[in-house]
Amino acid sequence: MATHKSAEKRHRQSLKKKAINKQRRSELKTTVKSVRTAKDKETAEKELKKAIASLDRMASKKIIHKNKAANQKSKLTRLVNKPF
Repeated sequence: MATHKSAEKRHRQSLKKKAINKQRRSELKTTVKSVRTAKDKETAEKELKKAIASLDRMASKKIIHKNKAANQKSKLTRLVNKPF
């Protein structure tokens, strides 16, 4: 454990940030899963729009890498555009 006052504060901050990032990553996974498990094309397109917005948000906050977001958006779009 850190001994300097500033290092202790930094540790507390990192624990809070870790919890927030974990929650956001979990929400992102749920959003992506809802696109993959959509029953018809109409709901899949609605969920895809939400997922793309969520992926962009997470990439801009550096919770996930921007290339990972781009790859997931591409794969999900191909999945939705494929005939049902």
